Amino acid sequence: MKKIIAIGAFLCIALPSVFAQQIETVRFGVQLSPALSWMGTDDNKINRSGSNLGLKLGMLTEFYFRENYAFSTGIGFAFNQGGTLQYDYNGGSFWTRSDLSPKLDTIRTKGVKLKYGIQYVEIPLMIKMRTREFGYMRYFLEPGVYLGFRSQSRGSIEGIGVGDEGQKINIKRDVNGVNISWGLNGGFEYSITESMALVGGLGFQIGVVDVTSDKGSVIDANGAFKQDRSRGTISTINFKLGLLF
Repeated sequence: MKKIIAIGAFLCIALPSVFAQQIETVRFGVQLSPALSWMGTDDNKINRSGSNLGLKLGMLTEFYFRENYAFSTGIGFAFNQGGTLQYDYNGGSFWTRSDLSPKLDTIRTKGVKLKYGIQYVEIPLMIKMRTREFGYMRYFLEPGVYLGFRSQSRGSIEGIGVGDEGQKINIKRDVNGVNISWGLNGGFEYSITESMALVGGLGFQIGVVDVTSDKGSVIDANGAFKQDRSRGTISTINFKLGLLF
């Protein structure tokens, strides 16, 4: 965790220094944003079956190199990211690197559901473009990328005969350590004072890397085991709420 925070602090300081000669204004802020996330795969027999309601909490920094253009970054926590995947195979061996009870080593039930709840330390790297001020209001767009470093992972397995042993499993070893996504935020800034503004808006993120370890296997229609090579990604809708100083 300390290494992740150190990397985030380095990026927040080092990247803007490249544009140090052009920086005109620096603004700081905080965000507390509800987020709805879900998972998808490239396997048509592994489908989305539920979403997670989470929260993003963190600090923001905006480096303005023009009056209405800024490099935006920060560091924060993204809680309860992930979703539920339903396996329309005849069972399988799931989360094989995690500490499961012997009952869950192999599940021979069709329609098993795996629920992921992942916490990330997240670093956004974005370009902010905003309008001139209309009364007390400005509008903005922020395209960019997000770097997520896994800090905790919990999961649950649901299926016929699984029972309580499938709940609240530590699946950290079955979730990849880094998640990368691209996204776009849009919204408004409402000036409360000359130096403080309320920020609100909506954004989305689409994952571009596989967050699952792919060490398990599934049982096909012939009863044979084959490695689960599916690529699982996380998508998120953020309801952005924050303050800028």
